[in-house]
Amino acid sequence: MSDKVFYENPLNTRYASKEMQANFGDEKRFRLWRKLWIALAESEMELGLPITPQQIEELKAHETDIDYESAEAYERETRHDVMAHIRAYGDAAPGARGIIHLGATSCFVDCNSELMILHDGLLILRKKLVNVMDKLRRFALTYRDLPTLGFTHLQPAQLTTVGKRATLWLQDLMLDYENLEHLLAHFRLRGVKGTTGTQASFLDLFDGDGEKVKELERKVVEKLGYEAVYGVTGQTYPRKFDYNVLCVLSQIAQSAYKFSNDIRILQNMKEVEEPFEKTQIGSSAMAYKRNPMRSERMGSLCRYMISLPMNSAITASTQWFERTLDDSANRRIVNAQAFLTVDAVLNLYMNIAENLVVYDKVIAKHVAAELPFMATENIIMECVKAGGDRQELHERIRVLSQEAGASVKREGKDNDLIERIGKDPLFSAVRGRLDEILDTKKFVGRAPAQTEEFIRREIDPILRRHEDLLGETGAVHV
Repeated sequence: MSDKVFYENPLNTRYASKEMQANFGDEKRFRLWRKLWIALAESEMELGLPITPQQIEELKAHETDIDYESAEAYERETRHDVMAHIRAYGDAAPGARGIIHLGATSCFVDCNSELMILHDGLLILRKKLVNVMDKLRRFALTYRDLPTLGFTHLQPAQLTTVGKRATLWLQDLMLDYENLEHLLAHFRLRGVKGTTGTQASFLDLFDGDGEKVKELERKVVEKLGYEAVYGVTGQTYPRKFDYNVLCVLSQIAQSAYKFSNDIRILQNMKEVEEPFEKTQIGSSAMAYKRNPMRSERMGSLCRYMISLPMNSAITASTQWFERTLDDSANRRIVNAQAFLTVDAVLNLYMNIAENLVVYDKVIAKHVAAELPFMATENIIMECVKAGGDRQELHERIRVLSQEAGASVKREGKDNDLIERIGKDPLFSAVRGRLDEILDTKKFVGRAPAQTEEFIRREIDPILRRHEDLLGETGAVHV
């Protein structure tokens, strides 16, 4: 039977990177389980339990050769994934069968491995996030002094610059980066806590020696390459952590969604365009179209991601006492898909940000169509300096503006306000200086300087900190 008969997750087949898929794959998860069992047994041996070095070596020798068929058969029999893998591991290392998982509960491997996978997933996203920031940084500096229409309420307002607008996208990502760094800085494993979090089974193993139990947890966590653990837990690590993680991922999606919408609007205005490949087809019917496929896909994925934290909030709030299992199936889906989604979003973001096309002549045309209205206050002030009456000037320019606006809207003509002002005797004081007054660079305020200052003070320190991560390219496969 063809594999096309069955549903496949498009996050795997179309969008997310192989790197992130492997991070949430079964191979990594089950190898982490064995790594955890080795760390536990070795630490228990070092603290005096009757476990031999030969047993530890046997476990290590079979750490990666997982018999999945055997494990799946055991799971069908036991209906318990952890016990199935314990038996499969015991078959591979029979001399150590009796000391695998000694004193532990299933969540020792399940929760700690899940946390390690989430941690590695955050590192992958951080790498891609700073690469997007690096690409936007270059774009912002390149166009820091290119005047463009600024919009409020999607209506032309004062001018800004193309580069300054890009710093708004950058700042959103910077805030996301800070939140992601906070997660990483406060990251903890569940540790070695036992069935309900009391460490009772381990206390029994060490004949009531609580100090050895604490040392066991420290040793295990250290062998896994981590330092911090949750001070107290029930059977699982706090499910609020999943919610915190998904909130940060949602925030990244919010930033990307805003960027994708801005690009789609700019592409409609023919000012800025996402990359469009030579053989790419925009429409099956309209051959001339250059649809913003990447930005639309980004927005679509972001919308899905933004919806996910509510799911984790419900899971965290419905955990009964020390734990309930109604989180398990849900989290297998939600956590992985959240990371795969944001991974796909950042791949698209990288691809778009490093290949944006700017049409400066179109931008200049749009500025020229609106600048006369924006310049009216400047014209009035210059005439007042030459001895004119502000109230009289204001009323006259209001009338001329209404006439020019009506000509644009009702007759489809170009904005001729400046021509009307130039012909009006009331504005004779500025007649020869209108081109100087209308210099677009005088209407962008400190936008170029703000762009440079923001990047130097806020963005460059982040990129220097992660210089070894830069150089990634966003690939779009389909």
